[in-house]
Amino acid sequence: MTITAKGQPAAADRAFRYRAFRWLWTGETVSLLGTSTSSVLLALVAAVEFSATPFWMGLLTAATWLPWLLIGLPAGAWVDGWDPRRVMICCGLVAALATASVPIGWQLGVLSLAQLLVVALLTGGCNVFFTPAYQRLLPRLVRRGALGSANSALQVSQSTAQLAGPAAGGLIAHAIGAAVGVWTQAAGFLVSAFCLFRIRPDAAGADREATAVPAAPLRQRIADGLRIVGRDRFLRSFMIIGGISNFGLTGYGALLVLLLVNQLGVSEATVGLLGMFSGIGGIAAALVVRRIAGWMGDARALLWVRTLGGPPALLLAFTSAGAGLVWYALSALLVSFFVVGGNVLTVTFRQRYVPGELMGRVVTCSQLVNFGTMPVAGVVAGALGNQLGVRTTIVVMAAIHCAANLGNLICPLRGLTVLPARLSLAQVRADRAN
Repeated sequence: MTITAKGQPAAADRAFRYRAFRWLWTGETVSLLGTSTSSVLLALVAAVEFSATPFWMGLLTAATWLPWLLIGLPAGAWVDGWDPRRVMICCGLVAALATASVPIGWQLGVLSLAQLLVVALLTGGCNVFFTPAYQRLLPRLVRRGALGSANSALQVSQSTAQLAGPAAGGLIAHAIGAAVGVWTQAAGFLVSAFCLFRIRPDAAGADREATAVPAAPLRQRIADGLRIVGRDRFLRSFMIIGGISNFGLTGYGALLVLLLVNQLGVSEATVGLLGMFSGIGGIAAALVVRRIAGWMGDARALLWVRTLGGPPALLLAFTSAGAGLVWYALSALLVSFFVVGGNVLTVTFRQRYVPGELMGRVVTCSQLVNFGTMPVAGVVAGALGNQLGVRTTIVVMAAIHCAANLGNLICPLRGLTVLPARLSLAQVRADRAN
């Protein structure tokens, strides 16, 4: 693929002209809205209905990400040998059944914190398979020139969901109860599965790989993924810095509802409204980050959005009741802007850089660290919250996130204007032989 001097694909393309992508985008938008709404509802169920301690809130966060540590490596290797569309459909159906058990359990009077943990584990497990399958499917639905447009569109959907979902969740919790409102997430998963079913396996005009990596035993495929990520300076750097950053981000995020509800006396509806600021920042980033990359080069843009995503988290230290909630809103808006901007550029780079038949194992090997630190962060934040207090723990975790992001200043992006175009399959085979 030809890259211009500004780091963007020479042949610009629009993702929405592909019918298959429109089905994918529709399903994901509805699913993301349901998930964003339900994330607030589940936190409110735990905090309000069960008076969960900081440790329990940390465990619930940890359970969502623990499957990445338990099954992440084999999941990526398996997905590389499966039809990604079918994997995503199955994950959507299983996740719908799991989340539907929450309102059903509430109606029957048997819902417990233990059940919420099980639901978090199941939906997290589905995400372990869904994520690499999605990374493999998208390049099959659009040409490489449209990958940036496709990822931006999906990030706009995610950020819009973050904007509308928390507010909707707060209003739903106030109107009919948090547990009953979780039906929205189950419905979103079902809509996503239906839309994926509508995508034809031979979906249109996307670029196809000219060669394929020969089939290998599971252990060899896992080793390939670890070797690629470990030896490639860009993938390795993104993995390490992302893992530390996510540790801090997840740690303080697990306790924010407790800070707002228990310590600052914020209402359920206000919790939802404050959550909208993350969505505003994300939408803004998804709309402008490709323009920024076109202006200064994708490598330089990625360096700065990843670096600047850390310091705004420290604004949470100034959050207080009343007018002091402005600091919370500003922190959420700025962190989301830079994190989402970095995600758009990083995901687009990886989909362009990594051959499709290696995508699953490379994604899960990277996410083993990126997401594998998150269950640890949930447990650590919960334990520290019990010992040091919620506010102090939030500041400590925000500082870790900030330090990790500043580490981008010494990563391989420094001094580059344009990111490399493609990982060589021939080099992958040579590395395997050695």
